[in-house]
Amino acid sequence: MRVSDLFRILTVIFILVTSWIFIYGYFSFSKITISLPRWLAGSDSKKIRVVKNKCGLRKPCADNYFAFKICSGAANVVGPSICFEDHMIMSPVKNNVGRGLNIALVNGTTGMVLKQDYFDMYSGDVQLLVKFLKGIPEGTLVLVASYDDPGTKMNDEIRAFFSKLGSSYASQLGFRDSWIFLGATDIKNKSPFEQFLKNNADTNKYDGWPEMLELEGCVPRKIL
Repeated sequence: MRVSDLFRILTVIFILVTSWIFIYGYFSFSKITISLPRWLAGSDSKKIRVVKNKCGLRKPCADNYFAFKICSGAANVVGPSICFEDHMIMSPVKNNVGRGLNIALVNGTTGMVLKQDYFDMYSGDVQLLVKFLKGIPEGTLVLVASYDDPGTKMNDEIRAFFSKLGSSYASQLGFRDSWIFLGATDIKNKSPFEQFLKNNADTNKYDGWPEMLELEGCVPRKIL
């Protein structure tokens, strides 16, 4: 065997041994550095629990209160959503929302969902909405979310219905306005749960529509 061949073999062996020593030392060192001393970790450390509130509310509701969250549609692209007591009643994912007014009826005592539907307020039959509103039983919570255009076919009769349910803005609702609302059949004053944005070319967030609205809160249970 020539001296040059022997030299190459010894060089390869040296490199392999050196690499093995380096890798072993590196991983051993890594293990040491990521191991926390018991005194630092704490003997009575507890796991952190992440609490999820109903409907994703920032704060939980007190006893005898229902949690809700209503989001209007965004322009004519993203549909609205209505959540009540952690139950998503209406949403684009459930494929049960549509252009116009999206409405869910909930029993004010039990929290049971009674009915949900949407009404095209641009080219639909407005009498379907009138019939729906006339059939709302006493003691019912009414949750409303607009999408695209909630006001083109709005008439005085419908505005009066929503005003009686506690709305402050139904009388102003017009073409492509954004509106979300929670009212009740037996409410004595105006509802505190309502948001409204007028369609205005100077202030619209989207091209032809105001921005999406979001409303969350806790509504008191009706105690019989």
